Amino acid sequence: MRMPFSLFLALKYLKPKRSYFSIITIISILGVLLGVAVLIIVLSVMNGFDELWREKILGFNAHLTISEPGGGLDGVEEMLAKIEADPGVRAAAPYIEFPVVLQSGGRLFTPLLRGVDPAREPRVSEIPREIARGAFCTGAGEAVIGSDLARRLGLDVGDRIYVSSPQSYLMKDEIRLPEELTIAGVFDVGMWEYDMGYVICILDTAREVFGMEEEASAIRVMTFDPYRAREIGWRLQAELGPGARVDTWMEQNRQLFSALRVEKNMMFFLLIFITIVAAFGITNTLITVAVQKTKEIGLLKAIGFGSGRIMRIFFWLGWIEGMIGTAAGIGAGWLALRYRNDLMQWLSATFHWELFPKELYRLSEIPSRTSPVDVAVVAVCVITICTLAGLVPAYRASRLDPVEALRHE
Repeated sequence: MRMPFSLFLALKYLKPKRSYFSIITIISILGVLLGVAVLIIVLSVMNGFDELWREKILGFNAHLTISEPGGGLDGVEEMLAKIEADPGVRAAAPYIEFPVVLQSGGRLFTPLLRGVDPAREPRVSEIPREIARGAFCTGAGEAVIGSDLARRLGLDVGDRIYVSSPQSYLMKDEIRLPEELTIAGVFDVGMWEYDMGYVICILDTAREVFGMEEEASAIRVMTFDPYRAREIGWRLQAELGPGARVDTWMEQNRQLFSALRVEKNMMFFLLIFITIVAAFGITNTLITVAVQKTKEIGLLKAIGFGSGRIMRIFFWLGWIEGMIGTAAGIGAGWLALRYRNDLMQWLSATFHWELFPKELYRLSEIPSRTSPVDVAVVAVCVITICTLAGLVPAYRASRLDPVEALRHE
């Protein structure tokens, strides 16, 4: 298969006469490389945040939460039987969850206290499998706390804490003393919001703390497919009646995932300007080529080369530089993502820079997931921009008068 003559000339023009590489061309390609690498890295990290937060949320919380607007739930066993009869439901478990005031050694903190059924909890939560020290609580007066909360308060297995409901401070005719709990274990799910903000105990202990008479405050439901949770929720709503309220994990975390989606789109929009700036470098390179090759272009036009074929030379040049820069940028982006956490740890250890504070990002490492669709979109956009970068020099070359170009020959 014969190569188009315009492509042959484009390849020939990439290599200058006096050296093996063109410094201007290399700089232009490096600009494209940088733009593509940054885009790939940012989009992959944003995808990683989205995926990892979904994983952590679905491992700690339920796919569906069933409650009653009026308050707590009674007849829990009957409700659990109806819920678990649905073919899309994997497991269900009751729980109680409200904020508490935690006291330890003169220090106060306000986490959420969650009361659970220790027999059912392993089926609806990852916490029993994420115990870093000690064991998961199974008895009265025991609790497990998050690793960050334990570190903040200087607590460990065997220490005692005192928890009380904020509502007890508002009671005028009754004084409720704080409940004393012994720390049976410390869990670490790798998400700061949970490791810092939760204390887990059994249901009976939670009822004592909150002075509840109802069996539970809500029921957590795990499905076989979390992305069909809304459909399963509609079925459960019909089965349990209008008095039940069914919330999906997507509705409960809508704000977080909407913010991530908007942020990802805005980052793409802003960072694509790096590539546009690099495209101006390619335009500058091709204008220089057009000036240097004025006599050759004039000769080509004199022997019958049309303006369209002349223009295609510069479009080919822009396309080739864009292809090289895009391929190298994808490789550089993949390499940076491959060693992202090693690089972060090295910078933190060497320069004492906290580049990724867990308290701010709520995760212990930089997540990443490279989407082939994102890579394809970036590649197509960048190559198109680089190809169009040859428009100005191509137009200039096509309008060249062969008589003027060859006048001094």
